Amino acid sequence: MTNYSPYHYLDIGNAGEDLVAHWLQSQGWIILDRCWRCRWGEIDIVALYAEQIKDGEVFSDGEVGRTGDGESLILDSPHHPITPSPHLPITPSPTLAFVEVKTRSPRNWDAGGRNAITSSKKVKLWRTAQMFLIAHPDKADYLCRFDVAIVSCQQTSTQFGGDKFQENNLISTYVAGYKLKLQEYITAAFDVVNDIDIG
Repeated sequence: MTNYSPYHYLDIGNAGEDLVAHWLQSQGWIILDRCWRCRWGEIDIVALYAEQIKDGEVFSDGEVGRTGDGESLILDSPHHPITPSPHLPITPSPTLAFVEVKTRSPRNWDAGGRNAITSSKKVKLWRTAQMFLIAHPDKADYLCRFDVAIVSCQQTSTQFGGDKFQENNLISTYVAGYKLKLQEYITAAFDVVNDIDIG
């Protein structure tokens, strides 16, 4: 009788998504949805980052805010605090990240999942993101981007607890005889409109 691991392929994928969601939350992101599905496909994680900005607060280098009339405002330097005037209030530009998580073993066939983000996959993600925004019209004006998280998964000889720990500014965990590590997080990994023809 074969002794199978308590995790099969789909469970390892879910464990990788759990790890990425935990890391995003530790970075100040709010997880809005997991495994969001529509007829076009699925988005592993939908995350929101909306930093609260107070009057006179110093902005980070190159950070984008919005004026009260919706016009984008790029703030150049953290050394020059900007105090919004009553006629020009500055509010943060919330960012919505549609995150594709690829969890792979060390000897995988597709460069850790990078090669699995094909043109057709990008189109599916783009269309699925469009459907998410249609379903959530209150988020239609947010800045949107497509991120890719590469998670490595390796079987270990020893059972460890499921505690997550920081490693090289990212995160790792041990689950059911596997070590999962967020190997790379690619911000704005692709821009569908510019990268491919979606027509």
